[in-house]
Amino acid sequence: MNVAVLQLEVNAEETKDERIAHAVDILEGMYRDNRCPQLVLLPEIWGTGFFNFDNYYKESEEVRGITYSAFAPLAQKLGCYILTGSFVEREGSDLYNTSLFIDPEGNIAARYRKIHLFGYKSRETELLAPGKDITVVDTELGVWGITTCYDLRFPELYRAMVDRGAQGFLVVAAWPLARLDHWSLLNRARAIENQCYLISCNCAGSHGGVTFGGRSMVVDPWGVAVASGGDRETVVWASIDLEEVEKCRSAFPALKDRVL
Repeated sequence: MNVAVLQLEVNAEETKDERIAHAVDILEGMYRDNRCPQLVLLPEIWGTGFFNFDNYYKESEEVRGITYSAFAPLAQKLGCYILTGSFVEREGSDLYNTSLFIDPEGNIAARYRKIHLFGYKSRETELLAPGKDITVVDTELGVWGITTCYDLRFPELYRAMVDRGAQGFLVVAAWPLARLDHWSLLNRARAIENQCYLISCNCAGSHGGVTFGGRSMVVDPWGVAVASGGDRETVVWASIDLEEVEKCRSAFPALKDRVL
């Protein structure tokens, strides 16, 4: 399975519309070059900018809003799954940090609302409502659990997804450079302890006085980063084989030895 992770730069000079147009152009370029992945990931609140809290409500959208409208046709055109990264979803009077998982027919195969909201030097807990549902989606590309950024610090969420059959995790993030060591360690730890693939997409650039860490990565079930990005905008490509999950679990059956 070929994976493309769009580590996008988020900066104060571009509008949400311009950022979406830029991401669309990257995917259109893949189509023109006949280099179509089977799975695409984008980062967390990359359109508005995670730390652009004053614009959260103004740039919020419904589930089938501008983000869905931009990427559903591309999923069909490329014949791939697209995890849109997250946006500020508006439902009634509530706002959520929401990611859509769009299938190759342009349908919403899954929606994930971020469960663990970030309150440290952040207004996310003030402005948004937490999600309540664990999201695991079964596809012809395998069974994937979807999470967002701060969720990485809560291993019980990932173990719950494994209990629901997850073979891999998809993580969208706006993780700061200041805690980059934690990012790298947590990506590998969640993969190792659950014997799963983990594919993460982080922002690059600076916005709202915060520099993002980049270093998006694809980690195999043994905890090896088989592909990773630097600190600038890039597309991280990787080819993975989910048979490695079962090979790992058979060779070192740690999950079978669980007591709690």
